[in-house]
Formats: sequence, structure tokens, C-alpha cells
Amino acid sequence: IVEQLTEQNHPDFRIWLTSMPSPAFPVSVLQTSVKMTMEPPTGIRSNLLRTYANIDNRELNDCIKPKEFKMLLFAFSFFHAIVQDRRKFGAIGWNIPYAFTAEEFDVCKIQLKTFLDTFDEIPYKVLNFLGSEVNYGGRVTDDKDIRLIVCILQRFVQPGTVQVGFNFSESGDYRTIEGGTQEEYLKYID
Repeated sequence: IVEQLTEQNHPDFRIWLTSMPSPAFPVSVLQTSVKMTMEPPTGIRSNLLRTYANIDNRELNDCIKPKEFKMLLFAFSFFHAIVQDRRKFGAIGWNIPYAFTAEEFDVCKIQLKTFLDTFDEIPYKVLNFLGSEVNYGGRVTDDKDIRLIVCILQRFVQPGTVQVGFNFSESGDYRTIEGGTQEEYLKYID
């Protein structure tokens, strides 16, 4: 079938297909195709750089509480990098492999802005519940993985996060910085 279609089509004809891994996908299509994959970057730094490359200064300052928004957004970015990076460790990272994407982070970002714009006090419990159990946790099916993702986010999204120098790690290598511009975040991450 593919050979017949190839002979009948114009040589400049192109088609883009997307597919999840499936045993029903025709091997002949794979063999005659140029394949591209979109994988998240490996490593916390690469993941953070990619996240902040997609956030501009207008977005960073588009909140009633820009300082808190920037610091908590960095915390969510760090959390996002951690949950994605744990996948490379197989069963040690997660009991079941999960396909966390930028969309989960984007939803957390929108919710963070909404809650900061709406409430006087930062609702850490709500942000943690939505982030770990709804946005990211909606993909998580293993009970141990659910407990783990809740614990990870609670480490990052808490009252201390809005203090400059709050440590995300015991080493102190990863910490909050004064909320700044996209360029300042990229420089710090690098």
C-alpha cells in the first residue's frame, strides 16, 4: 500500500503523523519515514533552562504579587525538573513510568497566578494538592508514587520558598533567588 501511495503522490508531498507507541502501527510506515522524537531534556539544569526559555519577562511580572509569583514559579519549575528527571532511574525513580509534560507545569503556573491574584495569603495547601495530586498526580497510579510526588512538591512549595536563599537541597546548591528577569534566572540556572 505504501509503495502504491508513494508512486501516485507528488514528490514534494509530506505528511506529519504523531503516535504513541503501538504494536498496531504499520512497520512499513516507520521504515519509510523520517522519525522525530520530542524528549524532555535530561538533567535538572537542562530542564530548568528549557522551562525558563519559554517564559518571558511579561509573563514573570503579570501578577499582583510578582515577587512571590516568581519565587514560587521557580519552585514549581524545580519540581517539574525533578519529576521528569526521576524517570531516567527506572523503577528506582518511579514504580511505574509516567509521561509528565510541560502541560502539567503550565496548568500549575496558571493556577499559581490565579491564587496569588485572588487571595491575600498564599494557599500553600491548595497549591500542593492541585499540583501533586491533580495536575501531575492525575497521571500517577501507584500508591507509593502518589506519596512520593506529594512529598516532593511539599519540599518546594512552602512558606520558606518565598525567602531569598531558601535551600531546595541539603547541599545548598539549589536555592531560591531574588525574583528577577528571565535573563537573571537563565544566568543563575546556567
